[in-house]
Amino acid sequence: MKKLLVMMLMAVAIAMPSQAQVKFGLKGGLNLTQMTVSNSSVEDMFKNKAGYFAGPTIKITLPIVGLGIDVAALYDYREAEIEVYNTQNNTVTEKLKQQSIQVPINVRYGVGLGSTASIFIFAGPQFGFNVGDKDKKLFDEAAEWTLRSSNVSANIGLGLLLMDHLQLSANYNIALGKTGEVDFKSGASATWDTVRGKAKANAWQIALAYYF
Repeated sequence: MKKLLVMMLMAVAIAMPSQAQVKFGLKGGLNLTQMTVSNSSVEDMFKNKAGYFAGPTIKITLPIVGLGIDVAALYDYREAEIEVYNTQNNTVTEKLKQQSIQVPINVRYGVGLGSTASIFIFAGPQFGFNVGDKDKKLFDEAAEWTLRSSNVSANIGLGLLLMDHLQLSANYNIALGKTGEVDFKSGASATWDTVRGKAKANAWQIALAYYF
């Protein structure tokens, strides 16, 4: 948590010249996780699931027409399902959960549509810190899912600001490194073969924010 506060304060300090305007608000929304795995033999086992995020946000308007920075600290819950066939040839499903604090730092550029609305595009890095379970045994310990403690991703999207208070946005969140690994073990007796896949969790996101 200390790292999150330091990062947010640094981002605000860098982005705040003397004429900048700052507004505080709350942000929340939904995401659809797209889990991809480097090993093709396990790629088709993953199914996308919906999740959510929520937390405080800061909107900084710079003294350059249309330019600003958004910073937030969001509790982010993502979920994916993995399906395999057991020895009876029945489908077995288990859920993979990722709980983290995500800190997006997005630069935005907006164009006014009159006095009541504006549209904007935005992009920037996002820093994630795992706050949930890091390891999970799957299918009676035949497989193991391991999440990284932290990760970096990037956002690109667009939005609509109404009455300078209500903001609706949509973006694609792209993992810049691996989110975790999944190991499948197969074999008998003391001989085991391990199939490892490096996983990335990209997501489509829709968010609603209100600035006070």
